[in-house]
Amino acid sequence: MQPFLEKYKKMLVITGSVLAALLFYFFTIHDTSKQSPIQTIEPIAPLAAIEPTEPEIIENNTPEAYMVDVKGAVRYPGVYTLEEGMRIVDAIEAAGGYTEQANPTLINHAQKLQDELVLYIPKVGEQLTEELEMLIVGATSNSSSSGSSGVNKSGKVNLNKANDSELTQLPGIGPSKANAIIGHRTEQGNFQTIEDLKKVTGIGEKTFEQLKELIDVK
Repeated sequence: MQPFLEKYKKMLVITGSVLAALLFYFFTIHDTSKQSPIQTIEPIAPLAAIEPTEPEIIENNTPEAYMVDVKGAVRYPGVYTLEEGMRIVDAIEAAGGYTEQANPTLINHAQKLQDELVLYIPKVGEQLTEELEMLIVGATSNSSSSGSSGVNKSGKVNLNKANDSELTQLPGIGPSKANAIIGHRTEQGNFQTIEDLKKVTGIGEKTFEQLKELIDVK
């Protein structure tokens, strides 16, 4: 036996080395095959630039508030807050309307309001100073037609000069009666006294009593 081992000792060493190498290789390749494959991470594309958007403009449709001071022959004189676009007639209504002594013939009721406006309502027969005349809305425009205005400084309507618009501002005088007054003075001449107004068709004693403090012929 000993001679056999001596004889094949070298061969057995070589064969063992080969087997050991084969086993190492086998187990190494087998373990590697079980490992998960390496995933390739794709680069993330850069985000597109976000363009700035213009801020949304919200329109404010709330009407502007106006402060109006109403003085004179109204029921409740005082300062009132009214909206933009409202007119003189709205300010008078806010103040409770005219008193019985009011003379509204000089007032331009259709004129639009302005902020910080002072509106003065004169009384019948009141002698107005220049300062008060400046506070009567519409008085300037009525008296600026080269002296041909039908409303004098005392606030009375001149029957011989007033046009149909000025005449219809009188209580009880509508378009038809205004045309009758103008037609009468055109055909018969100027009124000599305020009592001559009763000669106009449609003007009776009752209407004259309402007008006698508001009219003039000079």
